[in-house]
Amino acid sequence: MSHLSSPSKLRITDLRFAKISGAPMGCIMVKVLTNSELVGYGEIRDWSSETYGLLLKSRIIGENPCNVDKIFRRIKQFGGPSRQAGGVCGIELALWDLAGKAWGVPVYQLLGGKFRDKIRIYSDTDMEGRPDGKKMGEALRKRMDLGFTYLKMDWGVGQLMELMEHGETGLLSAPLGYIKDFMEAGGARKYFLTDREKHNRAYDTINIAHPFTGLQITEKGLDVLEQYLADVRSVIGYDIPLAIDHCGHIGLNECIKLARRAEKYNIAWLEDLLPWQMTGAWQQLASAITVPLGTGEDIYLKENFLPLLQSGALSVIHPDILSSGGLYETKKIGDLAQDYGVAMAIHMAETPIAALAAAHTAAATENFLALEFHSVDVPWWDDLVKTASKPIINRGFIELSEAPGLGIEDLNDEVIRAHLDPSQKDIWMSTEQWDNEYSHDRTWS
Repeated sequence: MSHLSSPSKLRITDLRFAKISGAPMGCIMVKVLTNSELVGYGEIRDWSSETYGLLLKSRIIGENPCNVDKIFRRIKQFGGPSRQAGGVCGIELALWDLAGKAWGVPVYQLLGGKFRDKIRIYSDTDMEGRPDGKKMGEALRKRMDLGFTYLKMDWGVGQLMELMEHGETGLLSAPLGYIKDFMEAGGARKYFLTDREKHNRAYDTINIAHPFTGLQITEKGLDVLEQYLADVRSVIGYDIPLAIDHCGHIGLNECIKLARRAEKYNIAWLEDLLPWQMTGAWQQLASAITVPLGTGEDIYLKENFLPLLQSGALSVIHPDILSSGGLYETKKIGDLAQDYGVAMAIHMAETPIAALAAAHTAAATENFLALEFHSVDVPWWDDLVKTASKPIINRGFIELSEAPGLGIEDLNDEVIRAHLDPSQKDIWMSTEQWDNEYSHDRTWS
C-alpha cells in the first residue's frame, strides 16, 4: 500500500529490539513494524531492560500507530520512574516516527512546529586518571574547540573517592566500611551472573538514598573540591556555562555546604543533588544557596514534575524523553515549566535515535535551553543510523531536516551487531512469545 495515501490503514504488526553496549552506555534500540514498508524507531533508556517493552507488545499489535496519544494512554500505566518508563517511552518514540512517516512530515511539525532551527547541545565530559581540575579544564576546552557552547562535568564525592584510591586521606567521613562497600559495589550488575549474594549486597548499597548514607564531606574535602572547580574555570574561563552533575549521595546539610563552595564559579546548575521526590528538602536547599538547581531525568509524567515546580526550588527541569513519557509528554512538561518561569534542558545519554527524538521535542518547546550529549568520544555513534546529513551533531548543534518522522532513513545493522551487548545472541530477534500476553488492565471497577 502507499503509506502516504492511506495512513488510516496502517497497523502495528511486530516489536523488536537490539541491545548494544559502549555507546558509551548500554542502550536498547527499538523497532515497531507495520503492515507496510514503514518501520518506526525508538529506544529504551540506557541501562534498562527490554522486558519493559516486551510486556507492552500484545497491547499495541493491531493498533494504528498514528493514534499516538490513544496508545500512550493505554500503556502509560505500565511505566514508572527512571528505567521503569523505558518500554512506554521507547514505543512512544517509534509511534511518532511512524506517524511522521505516514503523513510525510517531521515530528516537530506534528508537535506544533518549531521555535528554533538549531538545537543547542551541551557536552557532558569525563576525564580518565587521577582527578585534576586543570586536566578536566583541558578536556572541556577540547569540547569548546569542537564548537560546543555549553558544558557539563561531574564534581563531588566521586572525585574525592578516586583521590582516596590514590592514597589521599581525610576527605570524607562515613560509617566505617560504607565508603569501601560503595566503591566496591560499582554497578551491582557486574556480580549478577557470578555471585548472587554479592549482587544483592551491592544492590542494597547503591540504593541507599542520599539522606540515609551518613556520608559527609570534610573541610579538607571541600577545600579540594573548590580548588578543583577553580582550576577548571582557570582553563575554560567564565564566558561559557558550566553545569555540574553527580555530586554524590549526601544529605541536605552536606549539599548546602558543597553548593556554597560552588557559588563564586558561576555554575549553570547543580543537578540531582537530592532525590527528586523530596520536594521539601529541595525547597530548603534552594533557600540556603544561590546556585541554580536542576533535576528531572528520572521523573515520569508531567504531574510528577508539578510539586517541584510549585515549590519554586528549581531553575531548570531536566527530563529524559526515555523516562518522562516520551516526546509529547516532554513537550507538555516543558510548557508546564514555562508557566512557572523554569527553563527546560533535556537529559540524553543514548543513541542517535533518542538524540534526534529529543531534538524534535526541543525544537517544538519554547523554553528549551540545551540538550545533553555524552558520546563525543564514541567514533561509531553517528554510524548507528542512516540519515540524510552527517554528522548529526555539527559544531555543537543539531540542525533538523524536513525529512519525515525522526529523520532516520534506516538503521545500520552491521554497526549495531558489531557492538552487540554480550548478554545478547543477536539483534532484532523474534518476540512472538509476547504476542498474546494478557491481563485485565483496567485500573478501576
